[in-house]
Amino acid sequence: MTLHLQFICLILSQLCVPFHCLQADERDADPRQYQDEADLAVDRGLKLLQQRQISVAEAAAMRSPELAGSFEDQFVPGNTGIASLSVLAFLARGHLPGQGPFGETINRGVDYVLSQQLDNGLLVSRNPEGRRVEMMYSHSIATLLLCEVSGMLDKERQKKLDNVLPKALLVLLQAQRVPKGPMHSGGWRYAPGAIDSDLSLTGWSIMALRAAKLNGAAIPDEHITDAVEYILKCRQPNGSFSYMPGHGQGTSSMTGLAVLCLELCGEHGHESIEPAGEYLLLNPPRFANAEDGNRFRHYALYYCAQATFQLGDRYWKKFAPFMYETLLSEQREDGSWGVPSEGGAFGNTYTTALAVLTLTVSARQLPIYQREE
Repeated sequence: MTLHLQFICLILSQLCVPFHCLQADERDADPRQYQDEADLAVDRGLKLLQQRQISVAEAAAMRSPELAGSFEDQFVPGNTGIASLSVLAFLARGHLPGQGPFGETINRGVDYVLSQQLDNGLLVSRNPEGRRVEMMYSHSIATLLLCEVSGMLDKERQKKLDNVLPKALLVLLQAQRVPKGPMHSGGWRYAPGAIDSDLSLTGWSIMALRAAKLNGAAIPDEHITDAVEYILKCRQPNGSFSYMPGHGQGTSSMTGLAVLCLELCGEHGHESIEPAGEYLLLNPPRFANAEDGNRFRHYALYYCAQATFQLGDRYWKKFAPFMYETLLSEQREDGSWGVPSEGGAFGNTYTTALAVLTLTVSARQLPIYQREE
């Protein structure tokens, strides 16, 4: 090789550094070496989330007493999805309702979610003025939380949950059965009566239904089967998955979500799994820096971490060091992740909850994410 060609190759290799795949020689580190630092980061994040919960006095001062128990998130206090992600973050670290330093925080968060159901079963959010906002995204995540916390609560709260959860699940089942075209059938979208679907929302709905089924709820198998069929419609020739069938190129976040859902639904040997896993190793989520305001970075890392952990050590040991190094280097002094304006409509309570859920993947505390060995 000539010196000129060697120089060109060197320049190209340097230009490609921020975007390369996870190479074996740089990603062979044992993920367990990050555990102590990750635990400290998670605990700092949970303290921040606890501080963000709106107390009864604070809600009264806001002239919105109904917001008590929700979590302040710069732009959307009262978002049921963010409240649910925050409570799931405490559960993912092994904390339980009514016990320990975060027990009452969890209880109050659950109380808030339980209080937000309409007569039609939908779990709604509230805007800063206290008005109710119907969002299927929040509904799906809130339903997942209720499935995960069921059986952990005191008798009074469990009684309330037993009344709320069946109606919340029925909303998901009915929304999936809205007549849709062949490309969108089997999935979910932002409104209960929507006639299209997207993979992101479908993923959270599937997780809620699977969690309910694991908890003994009589979820008909055909709902899971139809959801899996929708996911597979989003598959791309290169092994990735796109946001909607035929909707542009696949992304690492949607591929991670697809793999996670297929694994949770028992599709371990499906022909799409291995190409998707290889795609994730070749295309881990990349971002310019922690301040770039990219509102997809934290849920991309979350989905990909869940997916690679489900796929086993070959994938997890290559992806986990990248994930740990990214998140551990980006936690802010107050314990949060993400700049306050990150996420557009959301602030960094949302991103902090997702970061905690990502860093606790291997702890296996949430029943829905248990990995079959």
